Amino acid sequence: MNDEIAVIGAGRMGEGIALTCLAAGFPVVLADVKDRTEDERRAYADRVRAELAGRLDEDALAWLTVCGREPGALSGAAVVFEAVPEVLEVKQEVLAWVCAEVAGDAVIASTTSTFLVTEIAELVERPERAVNAHWLNPADVMPLVEVSRSDATAPDAVARLTGLLERLGKIPVVCGPTAGYIVPRLQALVMNEAARMVEEGVASPADIDLAVRAGLGPRFSVLGPLEFIDWGGGDILFYASRYLAAQLGDRFRHPDVIEENMTSGHRGLQDGIGFYVFDPQGVAAYRAARMREFAELFHLREPELRVGTAVPTRPEGD
Repeated sequence: MNDEIAVIGAGRMGEGIALTCLAAGFPVVLADVKDRTEDERRAYADRVRAELAGRLDEDALAWLTVCGREPGALSGAAVVFEAVPEVLEVKQEVLAWVCAEVAGDAVIASTTSTFLVTEIAELVERPERAVNAHWLNPADVMPLVEVSRSDATAPDAVARLTGLLERLGKIPVVCGPTAGYIVPRLQALVMNEAARMVEEGVASPADIDLAVRAGLGPRFSVLGPLEFIDWGGGDILFYASRYLAAQLGDRFRHPDVIEENMTSGHRGLQDGIGFYVFDPQGVAAYRAARMREFAELFHLREPELRVGTAVPTRPEGD
């Protein structure tokens, strides 16, 4: 399979994706699809190259081609990452051009965080090759890429895309066509609740942020939220949710699966099964390994958390 990658859209996301691919040794075509004069395009290409040159060695940078919409520019691309503005009409027009230029078996992955893969598939010839690849900003730093597929997406397209992402050093996760993917859906709840606590006078912005940086964030970087439910016990979440819902509102009501797990004896580690299945012979080693991860993480973070970092002040009158 041809290893060439095309990135459509030379903005911040497109440049981050191109940087990631070049650093991993892949040839990249970075297509600037904005309307520009030839002089403007040359100047823009020089600026992009200069920005990437500060972060790549010369050998890697040699694999970069910056282009406009020249015929044949995308002919060698095995995978296309579309990273144009979140305007459906813009995506429709750009994806029509992409489909006319690339090979019929090229995977077309939109980086959209707004539109569902089912909507993107409608804009792509041969929708079985359409996928959403949601890179988290900054794309060259964050390891996670959320891959969203529809019922029409061919398993081979998903396998090729996730395989490529792994070769790029990324960690792909696959989800269905749902608004918010995984991370944005979770973080929207957390951010809104943090803002609500400021609004209610529960704590200062600085203390709320420190509580997340010193508690919630590190905890969930070792144990994901579902693993943490199993770790502490689904019954704890069940009763805590009932109390919080009564005190703070229905947004804290637990989903049905929490009660189903509790009543069926699937509370997590204590039952040997919850969202995960635990081998009784391996529980002690599992606990010890996770505790080592916590210790190592806090050993790295403790000086920063104790000293603190510069915190912006809130505007007067807030």
